[in-house]
Amino acid sequence: MATNIITSEDLEQFKWELLDLIKEHLDKRLEKSKDPEDRQWLKSHQVQRMLGIAPNTLSTLRINGTLPYTKVGGTIFYDKNDIDRILEENKRNRTDY
Repeated sequence: MATNIITSEDLEQFKWELLDLIKEHLDKRLEKSKDPEDRQWLKSHQVQRMLGIAPNTLSTLRINGTLPYTKVGGTIFYDKNDIDRILEENKRNRTDY
């Protein structure tokens, strides 16, 4: 069995290559997460900001069945398509052709 000797220069080069790969991965994740509008599933605080409503209002929409949700563990998620649909259905002063 052959033995490979790793030098400190090899480790230094590996460190920088690994850091570059991690940075690329994080940059891609940050680009995806910057705009909540690009996400399919939104958390409560994101929906509140998006609609400009208080936590109690969001809770009321959830409880009365206006806004469907999914609960995973203790976190509630809302489908962006459901939010868009509700906004469209409740649009006022629109002209139907």
